[in-house]
Amino acid sequence: MTGRPSDLPAGTVTDAAALALPPTPVPPDQIVAGTPATGVVELGAVTPETAVQVGVWEMTPGAMRDVEADEVFVVIAGRATVAFEEPPLPGIELRPGSIVRLTAGMRTVWTVHETLRKVYLAP
Repeated sequence: MTGRPSDLPAGTVTDAAALALPPTPVPPDQIVAGTPATGVVELGAVTPETAVQVGVWEMTPGAMRDVEADEVFVVIAGRATVAFEEPPLPGIELRPGSIVRLTAGMRTVWTVHETLRKVYLAP
């Protein structure tokens, strides 16, 4: 994931729900339906010794295809469904509080019903 970098100093608070995430249109070859846009802010490494990054990502309503990276995320706002094209797994429903683990190479289709915002950890 790429986006506007930031630093999250130890002992401070960042309001993930209120962060400004400037939208970027989804590339046409990924769009399945609508005109979705995504935004992301990378908050930095979990610790200076690790490559694990923490960030906030958002997608507006619509549907898009994606190839996933390794990550764990928690949905903090919105509603969506994720279909798995590869590997063929049952789809999942996302809502605030959902915790999901994705692995690199998964091929997915994200259908966002209400703007979805998540906090993620990824290498």
